[in-house]
Amino acid sequence: MLVSQICKALAVTSTGFLWVQGGHALPASSAHNGGTTINGQEFPSLLNAEIHDLIEGLDAGLFTSVDLINAYIARINEVNSTLRAVTQINPDALSIAADLDAARAAGTNHGPLHGIPILLKDNIATFDKMENTAGSYALLGAKVPEDSTVVAKLRQAGAVILGKTNLSQWAMFRSFNTSNGWSSIGGQTEGAYFPKQDPSGSSSGSGVASSIGLAAASLGTETHGSILSPAHLNNLVGIKPTVGLTSRYLVVPISERQDTIGPMARTVKDAAYLLSAISGKDSKDNYTSSIPFPSIPDYVSACQLGSLSGKRIGVPRNLIQTPPPFQYITRAFTSALDVLRQANATIIDNLYLPGQDLMNLGPYQMHVLNAEFISDLPKYFASLTHNPANLSDLQSLIDWTKSHDHLEHYPERDVARWEAALSFTGHGNDSPYFWGNYSAQIYAAGPQGILGAMKNHSLDALVLPTFWSPTMPALLGTPVVTVPLGKLPTDGSVVEERDDFGQLVRWAGNLPFGISFIGEGFSEEKLIGLAYDFEQRTKVRETVEVYIKPKTELGDVVAERLRKEAASGVKGDRYRVWERVKSAVAVF
Repeated sequence: MLVSQICKALAVTSTGFLWVQGGHALPASSAHNGGTTINGQEFPSLLNAEIHDLIEGLDAGLFTSVDLINAYIARINEVNSTLRAVTQINPDALSIAADLDAARAAGTNHGPLHGIPILLKDNIATFDKMENTAGSYALLGAKVPEDSTVVAKLRQAGAVILGKTNLSQWAMFRSFNTSNGWSSIGGQTEGAYFPKQDPSGSSSGSGVASSIGLAAASLGTETHGSILSPAHLNNLVGIKPTVGLTSRYLVVPISERQDTIGPMARTVKDAAYLLSAISGKDSKDNYTSSIPFPSIPDYVSACQLGSLSGKRIGVPRNLIQTPPPFQYITRAFTSALDVLRQANATIIDNLYLPGQDLMNLGPYQMHVLNAEFISDLPKYFASLTHNPANLSDLQSLIDWTKSHDHLEHYPERDVARWEAALSFTGHGNDSPYFWGNYSAQIYAAGPQGILGAMKNHSLDALVLPTFWSPTMPALLGTPVVTVPLGKLPTDGSVVEERDDFGQLVRWAGNLPFGISFIGEGFSEEKLIGLAYDFEQRTKVRETVEVYIKPKTELGDVVAERLRKEAASGVKGDRYRVWERVKSAVAVF
């Protein structure tokens, strides 16, 4: 008997709130942390459920998209007062889910993510009732003309945009004296693997939310490490795509040459589902015209065991550091290389990338990012159809922030990064000085870095602990996939260390870390295959326990709905369905 046969009577209403600042769990039938058994089939906990599990359950009628939305909202409300990962719930999420449930019941499939709830970093614009703030009151109430391209593609694939996640304000490009995961709008995000854990950033909320099952997966953005770092430190898979594979249209910018949008998920295959959905050419972002293939590869199909066999993988040792507590990470990395060898990959160890030394000769990237921000930010402001703060350029943003110090926590959190862009760099990306710095960083990261090593040694990929993987790919605009590798030991040998500003815990036992597969531009299909094969051989993610997690599961939501159906006194066919379902659905 299919549960979906009695789902049609579910009342669909707005969540009744927009901003999530913590709160209370929705009613649930039990306080367990397990899954649900339906017709003798165990369904995984939402802490571990994968997208294909959710799709199979939806297609089989075991639950509905409305059930999923209600379960995720309940889970968000249970933990958000502590973790502050989610800042907004889409007021239309339930009604959109109900429409998708009706379409599925009628035999219509809207795409590979039909009815799957996804969270977005709050610098990715949506044309709906939600705000698009980059974590700042300066953009509160600002309106965009349409969905950002990646959001439009998610909707076309059938996804439900569940809400927005907190971030390091302005994608960590405002202050020098701030903390990862803090914004004036959302407060301080914390990770779930240790009390007061530094969540890393800037895609902090997306990392934390995905790590404990507050949505099926999330989108983040990266300029330099902002997907990779919070992904690996929150025990996730993160894909930093090639610049140009995913459109940046209506995403609050830092640098058109380094910004990219990618998935943060619990498994490689889940990340591949999202990447397949959001990739593709877009006339509104000319960087996507560089996509070299006529159609986007099926990244989900790239998830194949045996992908490591026969591959040549290089290890650039001069990028790896060893001071405490990095010795635990390098030890795990050494074991990971053995896994790759056992998978019949050839390891080319002890590579030296001279570009690392060249990057130390000058602040090339700082000048590049400053110039790009000066040029690109006004374009975003000009695209707004409603701009309450009358923002026009970087100087106007500095002035607004200083004049609204009570909202923006200024000068407790400074605007020194912005001021340095104007005073230290002082020009846009149309300046000859920009091109000198940009050419220098491309040379260091390309011929003297990633691309030179791959060509000279006929490599399929480079591999590094994720702590040291972001920089060269950021400068070059090339892809990286990070996968869980391990955790710091919990035997007391790791000295707890806090950050300089927010008193967040930067180092402690049980904190996760990852391994990165690095490749040439548009090599995501190959990297996903390598990462998937490694993930399946190691299965690290589920061995690292969170200290806080939501209790509500799909079984709670479905069982509560069925009880309400029965308690309503409705007889006839629906009552007879309930009588039959009672013996088929057991929540434990």
